Amino acid sequence: MDDKIFYTMGEVAEMFDVNASLIRYWGTQFSCLKPQRNKKGNRLFSKSDIETLKLIYHYVKERGMTLEGAKRALRGDRSQKPEANANVELLERLQSLRTMLIAIRDSLDEQPEIAPAEPTAQTEVPSEQTETPKPAYREQTLFDW
Repeated sequence: MDDKIFYTMGEVAEMFDVNASLIRYWGTQFSCLKPQRNKKGNRLFSKSDIETLKLIYHYVKERGMTLEGAKRALRGDRSQKPEANANVELLERLQSLRTMLIAIRDSLDEQPEIAPAEPTAQTEVPSEQTETPKPAYREQTLFDW
């Protein structure tokens, strides 16, 4: 997130990868979400509004709560909010880490293969000590590293 004071509706919708209409709808359903408006009537979201939207998004989209359940969770015990914030932050960090790991994996896949060196008489292993051959191809997953 940039160090801006206010964010437009389009920027906020892009942050959460949702339609602007969903953000507008959440604004009508959640009384704690009150973005300011400029002279033209466009909504301008502050950082606290975006933090509230993160919590709403977490409850509704990621945890699958109904809007009523999310409202109760937001109104509920104040001690739950830091836990929810920590969960949202952890999820964001894990998603960015996953994206980084996928990029590394893809960059490794693009590097040219190095042909194995021909064995010399000094490095050859007697036939009874050879390992069983590995399968020629197996799809590599993210956790095979």
